[in-house]
Amino acid sequence: MADFSLLDWAVTLLIAQAILGALDTIYHHELTVALPYRHSARLELSIHAMRSCFYGILFLGMAHLAFQGTWAIVIALLFALEICLTLWDFVVEDRSRKLPAIERIMHTVLAVNGGAFFALYGVQLAQWASLPTGLSSIDFGWRGWLLTLFAVGVTASGIRDGLAAWRMQREGKPSNPFAGGAYKRVLVTGGTGFIGEVLVNQLLDAGHTVSVLARDPLKAAYLFDGRARCVRSLSKLGYDETFDVVINLAGAPVAGPRWSAKRQAQLIASRVNTTEALMAWLKNARHKPALWIQASAIGYYGVRDASESLDEQASKGDGFMSELCARWEAAARPATEFGVRQMVLRLGVVFGPGGALLPLLIPFRLGFGGRMGDGQQIMSWVHRDDVIQVIARSFDDNHLNGTYNLVAPEAVSQGVFAERVGKALKRPVWFHIPAAPVRVLAGEMAQLFFDGQRVVPSRLTEAGYTFRYPTLDAALRDLA
Repeated sequence: MADFSLLDWAVTLLIAQAILGALDTIYHHELTVALPYRHSARLELSIHAMRSCFYGILFLGMAHLAFQGTWAIVIALLFALEICLTLWDFVVEDRSRKLPAIERIMHTVLAVNGGAFFALYGVQLAQWASLPTGLSSIDFGWRGWLLTLFAVGVTASGIRDGLAAWRMQREGKPSNPFAGGAYKRVLVTGGTGFIGEVLVNQLLDAGHTVSVLARDPLKAAYLFDGRARCVRSLSKLGYDETFDVVINLAGAPVAGPRWSAKRQAQLIASRVNTTEALMAWLKNARHKPALWIQASAIGYYGVRDASESLDEQASKGDGFMSELCARWEAAARPATEFGVRQMVLRLGVVFGPGGALLPLLIPFRLGFGGRMGDGQQIMSWVHRDDVIQVIARSFDDNHLNGTYNLVAPEAVSQGVFAERVGKALKRPVWFHIPAAPVRVLAGEMAQLFFDGQRVVPSRLTEAGYTFRYPTLDAALRDLA
């Protein structure tokens, strides 16, 4: 009875470990940092693949078997190997990225729980080791079958991570559009964001000097492996600083909490106030940059009818998003008074590894994909690689000046988007999210999901830019 009680506690801790590990993988590795798409995480993914496959074997075995004699020693050695892989994973994680506090807490809880499990199960293995060598069945009831389910899940996760690491090894690093160009000294705001992180890393890889204005300089230093100068405020930049290019991407995500008055103030401050502070610095800077790249968004045009095509000459729309974008652009406009060439990029929904596309794909991967509202709202989108390519071209093409709609040539309705994602992922498309209740709960922010505008990249097309991903199918083949 005592032996059963000891084993019973060990299995309970193992189930807790599996649940916590699944939450850590789904929330942190998949949703937060999208590890399977980060080339810098290739080694970490390889370690995860090995660990997950070991866990799959151990979960399945411990769910149904008692390991006696030599088998107990084999399992103990597998435990030791798993512990070594975990310690190696900790070291690699700290070298490749700055873990957020909640992930560190999760890892600490996993380590404590895992230690307790290993202690209890280790005592049981020591008792089993004294028995004749053999495998005998053991019945944990529903807990055994739950561990079997976890074994399948963790093994699938390991295979996914292993394939991602193999794909990165095979493909190598993506081409760098900044390589081979004239040396630039670049100041970037929003450098730790979805676009900014890739942008800064590619600039650094190409040999340019980059300074990053970030709310969390330590996080930025981790992201860029100490290669970029990371500062918290403009007060750290002197007026004698020399920058050839300023890229202003700073802005809190618009999707999130309801757009209350407080939330609107935060969104405005993160964009307009930051840009105004940059203007104050630029006014006093002794060496003016040659180029200013200013982010904006197609929300400038407001909610429009699907039949209306909006080029850069289209009028400003109504609503908070329109006002936010207009104020953001207006705050940057004084840069032109100092003889600085300025590009304003009105971005559509930016698709890339992780980012806005990831939460859109999750329901489809789980078999719950479908349209939002009536599905007629237009999605004007752009692949992140095209955003980076346009920025790179602007470094050396002095003809690029003024406002540009940075969207792919093919805008699609949300219903068509759902159909094509379902086809790409080979998943059913049947679910329907009604607009009315979401509009009640989210207020004006629901426009991001249930309204849209058909935006066309007229000026980029006229400038001869060729999109790498002009169609949704091409983007999904790369990302889905």
